[in-house]
Amino acid sequence: MKWDLQSSPKPTITTLLQPFFKSPQTPIQPSSYAAVFQSFTGKTLFKQGQQLHAHSLLRGLRPTAFLAAKMVAMYASSGDIPSATRIFYSTPNPTPLLFNSIIRAFSLYKFSEETLNVFAQMHSLSFRGDYFTYPFVLKSVADLYFIHFGRCVHGLSVKDWLVFDVYIGTSLIDMYVKNGEWAMPVESKEVFDEMPQKNIVSWTSMISGYAQNGFASDALQLFDEMCTKDSEVKPNWVTIMSVLPACGISSALHRGKKIHNYARERGLDSHPSVQTALVGMYAKCGSLADAKWCFERMKPNLRNLVAWNTMITAYASHGLGMEAVQTFESMIQFGVHPDGITFTGLLSGCSHSGLVDIGLRYFDSMNSIYSVEKKHEHYACVVDLLGRAGRLVEAYDIISSMPMHAGASVWGSLLAAGRCYRNLEISELAARKLFILEPENSGNFVILSNMYAEAGMWEEVNYLRDLLKLQRVKKNPGCSWIEINGKAHLFLGGDASHEQTKEIYLLLEELPEKMKAVGYVPDTSFALHDVSEEEKEYSLSTHSEKLAIAFGLLNTSPGTVLRVTKNLRICGDCHTAIKFISKIYEREIVVRDVNRFHHFKDGSCSCGDYW
Repeated sequence: MKWDLQSSPKPTITTLLQPFFKSPQTPIQPSSYAAVFQSFTGKTLFKQGQQLHAHSLLRGLRPTAFLAAKMVAMYASSGDIPSATRIFYSTPNPTPLLFNSIIRAFSLYKFSEETLNVFAQMHSLSFRGDYFTYPFVLKSVADLYFIHFGRCVHGLSVKDWLVFDVYIGTSLIDMYVKNGEWAMPVESKEVFDEMPQKNIVSWTSMISGYAQNGFASDALQLFDEMCTKDSEVKPNWVTIMSVLPACGISSALHRGKKIHNYARERGLDSHPSVQTALVGMYAKCGSLADAKWCFERMKPNLRNLVAWNTMITAYASHGLGMEAVQTFESMIQFGVHPDGITFTGLLSGCSHSGLVDIGLRYFDSMNSIYSVEKKHEHYACVVDLLGRAGRLVEAYDIISSMPMHAGASVWGSLLAAGRCYRNLEISELAARKLFILEPENSGNFVILSNMYAEAGMWEEVNYLRDLLKLQRVKKNPGCSWIEINGKAHLFLGGDASHEQTKEIYLLLEELPEKMKAVGYVPDTSFALHDVSEEEKEYSLSTHSEKLAIAFGLLNTSPGTVLRVTKNLRICGDCHTAIKFISKIYEREIVVRDVNRFHHFKDGSCSCGDYW
């Protein structure tokens, strides 16, 4: 029997139960109560549900496991988890249905530890999970980052022959993504590939997992598969939002624009989250103009904190500190309250633009005006802010006054400042801290070794090299890549493996004379080897970013913007050389290094040589 529970007036408990009375003395069966409890579930009839529960108690009815499951579901749908919990634990002889009911309730309301405890009880009673058990258990595993428990649950789902269910498979992928287990992408891909049916959630979860963990090419490849004619499931706005960061990771501007066009043609680019993702993608691919256009296209009332933070960070990464400041002030005027990420972007922008006093004022205002707690990353920004301005003693004083222990990013900022201003004493102090905090980072050894080499302190250079070998620290080789017609071309320093190596090196051999004719002087201090000046100059000429730029000059038409990405900080000589190259060849060259973007044009750089 069904009732129209949305009609008015609402039926009374007596009216609802009347069909089950043969006479006033006839007891009502638990199954009859169960049907009514189920009809209350998920509706705004919580009071009636409580009355029905009271009615059953007055009649001395002891719930069976089946009735208890319906009661738990009713209470949980109204958010009354304590009542649902009492019913569960007071019911003798629980069944898988009752376990599933409370597992679902706990999981949906983020009682994640209770979810796993109940699942463990269920397993101890030799009850097997089913399609209604595993998705909620895996959701709780993901919320708690209990990866080892998650692997056990994965194994049980395989044992129960349920892993190929679309919802369980999707939940497994989501669990591995959220737990940062994409160091094992093959395992997750196997789960995905073996699913007989895939829905939009499983496709998007897999793409998101790849993108969030740096497997950009895999994310883009999977997105392409999803877009083929044979694919039954097509991207939605969440998929678009998930794949765009993969373009930003690999600086794949061409691919990003194609995805943007795909989204625009299908009306998927109107969602604020997609528009925010587009801002981030264009900024990370070096096209700040496109990022700004996407941001300004958003309706002001739909710009949430994430959107504002993305634009502030975009300006900061491109060295436009004053624009970052102006965007921050606009955000405040629109009534959006900043958070820690806001100030990280804002302080970084001030640092890259030499806005020391402005940056310090914002740093001081974090607690007093905006009630935002100063964290490690904010102190690192301020140390960088002062260090870039040459105020090394003040930077060190900031570190000494920190309320927490200074970590690697803080000492790293001081080391970079010491390197910039050739302050060996400060650099040694910072480097020795870093040798302890991150002994596997070869970059710290290299910076100090280079400074020793500049000072002609070859014994110290050799000592550091021996220390690197002793600790088995591998030097991270410098590499750069450039995208031409949608394809990325990678170059290592001194690379001779490319099919156009002969042409690339021929162009580079001709460059020094052309550059010297307009004032270029090689800064051989960046070669840092105890060899002749000629050998140092040759070493500089084969840095990876120069190889990538030479390849770009050879394979693009005049006037084409060259966009190069480097995995390390661009060296001073390359920075100077690229300014001359941009003037000689009348090209705009955008270089994204590990810290920021450099826009070279007409012989100058957007950073104003302040980097």
